[in-house]
Amino acid sequence: MAVSQRRPHRTWSLLGDVKKRPSAYDVTAAKFNYHFRREPAPFEMDPQAPFNLFYLQHREGSAFNVPDWEGFRDPAKLTYADYVTLQHERETYVDLLTDHHETAESAADLDPAWVATLRDLFVPLRFPLHVLQMTGLYVGQMAPTAFIINCANFQAADELRRIQRIAYTVKVLANAHGDDLAATATARDRWERGEAWQPLRQVLEQLLAVRDWGEAFVALNLAVKPVVDALVNGRLSELAALGGDEYLSLLMAEFQLDAARSRDWTAALVRHAVAQDPAMRDVVQGWLATWQPRADAAVEGLAPLFGAAAQPIPAATVVEAALAERAALLDAAGL
Repeated sequence: MAVSQRRPHRTWSLLGDVKKRPSAYDVTAAKFNYHFRREPAPFEMDPQAPFNLFYLQHREGSAFNVPDWEGFRDPAKLTYADYVTLQHERETYVDLLTDHHETAESAADLDPAWVATLRDLFVPLRFPLHVLQMTGLYVGQMAPTAFIINCANFQAADELRRIQRIAYTVKVLANAHGDDLAATATARDRWERGEAWQPLRQVLEQLLAVRDWGEAFVALNLAVKPVVDALVNGRLSELAALGGDEYLSLLMAEFQLDAARSRDWTAALVRHAVAQDPAMRDVVQGWLATWQPRADAAVEGLAPLFGAAAQPIPAATVVEAALAERAALLDAAGL
């Protein structure tokens, strides 16, 4: 009787002759962005259609371009399923934290002076954080590979998570200290007219106008978001602890985990691009020369609000800490 020969398992041909079974991470992202560098145009319509011309100009035509974007990998290697599981666990923690403090009626016990600080510094955050979310989604829409698209979209989802928790907290504060805290006019007045907010508002409105996907990535992830995260997650958490607001201090610190993932994939993407083409370092630094001063002005504008709290953090300390966190990211990115 002839002995049957077992056929060896074939690897996924889309990845080439890699001679190993691909991971779920590779299977769900590799070469999914089929329309990047597709000839004669990205999408199956008139090559001269505005939609095609937009992508050709702002994605394929970006100065931030290398031969092989598919070689980039997210250090966390998150699939959509992984991301949902990870954030479900974190949201369970935040739910328990919220339930504990609501049962204890912690918001009602807050010092009125601290509530006044929150009115000026915390309540308007819905506006800038939505811009970070929107720009992250734009980077995800325009990026050349699904390995980058997924990172950008998860980052945008992180922003929405932060926005939702802040909105809920503002409503809890309003229930305890006056309905006007949760009124749109209260947040909008400070965002549109508060002197401290105007440098940040200016840079974020400029950010919304960026079309080149590479510049949008650099401006958001290397210039603006790192310092905003440092203020919102780091310094505001410290300020809340000084003000006796344990709940807000722990809540803001929770979002540091999301910010760390953003910094990790951002640095990895820059290192990948520079390894592919050393000229990309100059491209990135050229954009940073424009966007870093704008982001710095935003930090310097908001820092006095920290210094004006009843239990303050000096404005100079706030600025120094925010810029140091961004400098650490740039160092990790090889810049």
